[in-house]
Amino acid sequence: MILPFKRYFDFQGRSRRLEFWMFALLNVIVYAVIGILIVTTGSTADRLGAADPNDPASVYSILFGGFGMLFIVWGLVVLIPSIAVSVRRLHDREMTGWWYLGFIILSAIPLLGLIASIAFIVVMALPGTPGPNKYGPSPKEHVTAETFE
Repeated sequence: MILPFKRYFDFQGRSRRLEFWMFALLNVIVYAVIGILIVTTGSTADRLGAADPNDPASVYSILFGGFGMLFIVWGLVVLIPSIAVSVRRLHDREMTGWWYLGFIILSAIPLLGLIASIAFIVVMALPGTPGPNKYGPSPKEHVTAETFE
């Protein structure tokens, strides 16, 4: 789960499905815990009650106070490792990292974004190319304890 943090700015090489999906699971767990903290604290209800119903942006004040800041902080902490592990995962499929930018751009387009997001999930779930490819040796071969240090 934390291997992408150890390879923070490493956009070279390949990453296994397990590394990608365990990091995704870690993010889901952390965001769920932060969400529970936000909902269970009384300050959130107070801020929602004080929000101006004529100003939709006032609801966002929840994100900029108390536990809501943790959403932003965690998002900034995992931004680079998330991009890096996604690029390395694409390398494992023998695809260039520029595909990730394409998926991000396509996901911003309504309706097409849903298809692009589903396609991205499918690509990340597919097995990598067996043996070495142009991005390096297979991450499944020669795995030792030193890999995780």
